[in-house]
Amino acid sequence: MGLWICGETGYGVCPVITLHRVKPMIPLFAQYPLLKERVPYVPLGEFPTPIRHLSKLGKKIGTDYLYLKHDGLSGATYGGNKIRKLEFLLADALHRRAKEVLTFGFAGSNHALATAVYAQKLGLKCISILLAQPNAQYVRRNLLLSHVCGTDIHHYKNQTAAYVPTLIRLFGLFLKHRKFPYVISPGGSSPPGVIGYVNAGFELKDQIVNGLMPEPDQVFVPLGTMGTAVGLMIGLRAAGLKTRVVSVRVVEEKFGNKEKFVRLFKKTLALILSLDPSFPQIEITGDEVEIIHNFFGEQYARFTDQGMAAVDLVAESEGIRLDGTYTGKAMAALIDRAKRHGLRNEVILFWNTYNARAFSDAIRGFDYHRMPRPLYHYFEEDVQPLDKLYSD
Repeated sequence: MGLWICGETGYGVCPVITLHRVKPMIPLFAQYPLLKERVPYVPLGEFPTPIRHLSKLGKKIGTDYLYLKHDGLSGATYGGNKIRKLEFLLADALHRRAKEVLTFGFAGSNHALATAVYAQKLGLKCISILLAQPNAQYVRRNLLLSHVCGTDIHHYKNQTAAYVPTLIRLFGLFLKHRKFPYVISPGGSSPPGVIGYVNAGFELKDQIVNGLMPEPDQVFVPLGTMGTAVGLMIGLRAAGLKTRVVSVRVVEEKFGNKEKFVRLFKKTLALILSLDPSFPQIEITGDEVEIIHNFFGEQYARFTDQGMAAVDLVAESEGIRLDGTYTGKAMAALIDRAKRHGLRNEVILFWNTYNARAFSDAIRGFDYHRMPRPLYHYFEEDVQPLDKLYSD
């Protein structure tokens, strides 16, 4: 068992993972030591994540300098892009002496699952408010592991149906514990969580300096709740890189658009500057935000032919698993741009945000009937056709 310390919360015992007695020197803290003193942080992941040269895939699509930043390997138990955010969000929850965290997502939410996994490791109770989505095999797996982690799962048809019950639950918990749960935004994309990807920009800069890849001209990333893309844009610019962030929208446009992107950018930057005024004061306009919209498809989490063809091509070429909801659509946009416009002499980085850690042993043999009844239909109804056609 290891001891962890975060902010001013004191020591506690974590029986699952070993954390450092003091905050480790992550690249952002190394560059801006005042942030190290003022920002709650708890190490959860395995960083830096590796960079791979995708030579086989690049040859097929006509790109000589195609690389992948493998955030799928960001955690030993469960990877993906959410761990970077949770290192700051769960640290803030501990700093505020929270006992429970409450977060939101769709039924198969990778964010909700990551929160469940790492909250449990820190001794925090997790409550997930989940909304209905198209069925898929990964939805079943994610729900099972969330339940195994002891998550209190509540499922609703839509946001409207979830609103009043969630408020009632929050006030009920307050009356019971005299304290509200620590609320984490969908995707972890509030300014404290976005700092995780600001740090990722500095991590990439270190890897470039160390010769692991040339400075990218473009970095492709899925755009959901926008925290990953926003944080990268801040981090890359603050680190002095000229890399352009290309976001591929995988949610409805009302959730992922330039106006909201700029707003989250400014809020995150304002938070950082309030903690360390020496951080670069970066300006941004909507014209500088590049969002590709035409790979979303018909509905959130509804797989597309182009997205699943990209999933299949990457698995065949490089042995890397993407998914149909996020990274497959983002890779489809990259492949389309390479074939239509030619990127042979440009350095392209694909930021893989999808978990690459297998957790089948943890859920093997688990009976879904032990879960809340509103979740049964995900296990009893068929998955969407493209999920059956392509292996996930």
